[in-house]
Amino acid sequence: MANANMNCWPLIVIGGSSERSQETMGAFQEFPQVEACRLYSKFSARPSSIETIPSIIEKAVRSSIYGRPGACYVDIPADFVNLQVNVNSVRYMECCMPPPVSMAETSAICMAATVIRNAKKPLLIIGKGAAYARAEEGIRKLVERCKLPFLPTPMGKGVIPDNHPNCVAAARSRALQFADVIVLFGARLNWILHFGLPPRYQPDVKFIQVDICAEELGNNVKPAVTLLGDINAVTKQLLEQFDKTPWQYPPESSWWKTLREKMKSNEAASKELASQKSLPMNYYTVFYHVQEQLPRDCFVVSEGANTMDIGRTVLQNYLPRHRLDAGTFGTMGVGLGFAIAAALLAKARNTGQRVICVEGDSAFGFSGMEVETICRYNLPIILLVVNNNGIYQGFDVDSWKEMLKFGDATTVAPPVCLLPNSHYEQVMTAFGGKGYFVQTPEELQKSLRESLADTTAPSLINIMIEPQATRKAQDFHWLTRSKV
Repeated sequence: MANANMNCWPLIVIGGSSERSQETMGAFQEFPQVEACRLYSKFSARPSSIETIPSIIEKAVRSSIYGRPGACYVDIPADFVNLQVNVNSVRYMECCMPPPVSMAETSAICMAATVIRNAKKPLLIIGKGAAYARAEEGIRKLVERCKLPFLPTPMGKGVIPDNHPNCVAAARSRALQFADVIVLFGARLNWILHFGLPPRYQPDVKFIQVDICAEELGNNVKPAVTLLGDINAVTKQLLEQFDKTPWQYPPESSWWKTLREKMKSNEAASKELASQKSLPMNYYTVFYHVQEQLPRDCFVVSEGANTMDIGRTVLQNYLPRHRLDAGTFGTMGVGLGFAIAAALLAKARNTGQRVICVEGDSAFGFSGMEVETICRYNLPIILLVVNNNGIYQGFDVDSWKEMLKFGDATTVAPPVCLLPNSHYEQVMTAFGGKGYFVQTPEELQKSLRESLADTTAPSLINIMIEPQATRKAQDFHWLTRSKV
């Protein structure tokens, strides 16, 4: 629930609790669930009677999707299960109306358009709020009509395809550091965007915040303009404003030149790492070969440390709402559950879309036994476990054996190290799926090709990489080093 609430996703949890007559007596698993859930939900309640259940459920549904989406909890006491009720006394409720669509003030729209027109180094940041609002058509029109550079947040990827010429994700640090006007479409100035503060940003950068939540406006940085409303509706307002007075940012400006040069430099550095022939492979080599074969319409689920961070920069998204990861709360263990949900959606739609779940080996450990669920329902998910024998970094087999000469593993092994060359693929084969243990680019290509060709069964590809592999050097030194 906390994860959903932090990511602003609608979620309704219905939980059972001990019988009301046993409260304060030490009942089985007695706990103040309603009160506890209030800490990480928009609405938390227990119906006072069976008759009131429909009204409480209606409010939970409405609360979860109205305004900023979030989690809601409904508590059902155990004694409700066996109670009888007169059907005529039940207060039935119709489903709530779709969320109301609000728009920004006209004066604020005019002010925002003026600030954008006067920008020397503009930048649009597309957050997952824009994806949730289904604002992809309007935002793409705005980007293309005004020739503006844009940067997606991790789950904002795909609102506009990553391969769009105006996407400057490959120059992310440079774009953030030197932009003088930044328009935030459903993106919050939290840790993911470095709070909007120097040295990651110019001290005098002007932010234009587009958000459905009034309380979010002005967090950490005072914005130049606030556009409160539905992101899709507000985007249309901006388009109408630029229709009245057409304007384009010069595509040959020094700002565009700076961004393109940095993109070219970073892409060259990544390609150099990806082309290395040494074994074990590094992250970039792995993701380069994965990207070569990924279907354009696939769902990408990812969690881990370097696996998620580096994978995000290489694996492309072309469609909105097709990437799920650890999110704002940085929650590990959600990956396989997300993959299962995405696979069930693809199955219900009968689109044939594939789900690619990219896991670090430590992240896989949090929910790896969900492989049984995947096999039980025969969901053709492709799990990629990028295995470096640890959290951020581990040891190879020889180094591990050498270390154990100095004592028992419990006393000499760093807590972030995992058992070298663990055969995670055997978890999949144990439940009837297909497992691959790969150590070379050729083995990776072959196993991924076979997995994509098989649309009837799940597979797990255990990809061994250099235990000390890490990211390419970053503009800011603290982005290169481990967060451990």
